[in-house]
Amino acid sequence: MLSMMTRSWNSTRVHLATLVVATLALVVSAAHPVQAAALPNCNDEGAATPCFEKVWVDGAELKVTFVDLDPTPANPSDVSFYVLASQGDTPQGGPVPFFHDHVTDDRGPHDHGHRGEQGDLDVHYHGFLVFCSVQGMASGACVPTMTAMPQGTVPLAKTVHGHRLTSSARIESAANSGLLALVDTNSVFVARIDPGQKSRECE
Repeated sequence: MLSMMTRSWNSTRVHLATLVVATLALVVSAAHPVQAAALPNCNDEGAATPCFEKVWVDGAELKVTFVDLDPTPANPSDVSFYVLASQGDTPQGGPVPFFHDHVTDDRGPHDHGHRGEQGDLDVHYHGFLVFCSVQGMASGACVPTMTAMPQGTVPLAKTVHGHRLTSSARIESAANSGLLALVDTNSVFVARIDPGQKSRECE
């Protein structure tokens, strides 16, 4: 089973990254200028940037507004933005390209970014997919949500050592221990997080 998962993961990781970037590009192609109307949820049919979804930041669920999904070259100062299995009962994103949640660090005015049209801080985020590694699954430390994709089935990470992955620190610690595999999507986009939109906490 694990050897089969290893082959599946190795053969689909590049295709998955391409799929994520292609999906972002489809949203960009239909993007409209910023308007006064309320922002649509990015998962709504026909939604275009700017649009919003939820994101986990240090165990709290906040609102993130996607401003520009047009890929740009990665920069060392870009903030990591992780895409993984849903951490709660309701996925933050999906069903296109698949049901998922997001995790990142909160960045305030003192951090890297630039002011957007409405005075909010826009930050460049670098997207990564978060999978349970073969080591993580073999040890039982990482529990995946097996996610069917056109290119195959992949182990999107759900928990590590029984803990939900709702903070960047927890994801990065598990990755450094070899329990998670972080797959670079080569996707960089501009977004902003509203710290005043905390909706729930999950630990």
